[in-house]
Amino acid sequence: MHREHAAAGRVVALASGSGSNVQALLDAQPPVPLVATVTDRPQARVRERMAAVGLPADVVAPADHPDRASWEDALTRAVAAHEPDVVVLAGFMRILSGAFVARWPVLNVHPSLLPAFPGAHAVADALAHGVRLSGATVHFAAEEVDAGPIVAQQAVPVTPEDTVEALHARIQAVEHALLPRVVRWQLAGRLRVVGRHVHVDPDPSDPDPSDPDPSDPHDERHPRSP
Repeated sequence: MHREHAAAGRVVALASGSGSNVQALLDAQPPVPLVATVTDRPQARVRERMAAVGLPADVVAPADHPDRASWEDALTRAVAAHEPDVVVLAGFMRILSGAFVARWPVLNVHPSLLPAFPGAHAVADALAHGVRLSGATVHFAAEEVDAGPIVAQQAVPVTPEDTVEALHARIQAVEHALLPRVVRWQLAGRLRVVGRHVHVDPDPSDPDPSDPDPSDPHDERHPRSP
């Protein structure tokens, strides 16, 4: 299979919690050029992850602002200061306005096969509905929650013994592989949005330009259809 190259550009991630998807960006091979994280929670563990590698983790807490509009204005200025080419929502638990998601390409990772089970309780909702397949989705963010055009998806089987914690852990493992790949696609200019469909253009450096194998979830040329 074709080996991907390191991406050029600047990535800023927004995260509210432990930052496991931020860690996946930091650990990615080929590397993803993550330059900063912005969080809405001063105690978020993602700040420790960034400090460990000497990168900034800015805090823009809603409690420090009189209303949502002023908080998002401060958030926008904090992100813009790092001059991103791509913004990644890596477990960011705040709704963003249409103006914010229109300013940069904004990618979100979500623990379900969207459009099924949007929202903050996707894994629990999937188990409650008795699905046999869940999974991970990376999509472009929109003003509506978990509603933007889908870039890539990968399924994760659900077992009868699954708990929310066990299923979420398996989905996160998929997220950690899928998200850096999609970020590299965007930085390389390979993603084209046509209506609700996202097309992944071939990598011009790929010596084998044959059609991707739709049965192979690891073929980086194959977008998961919405």
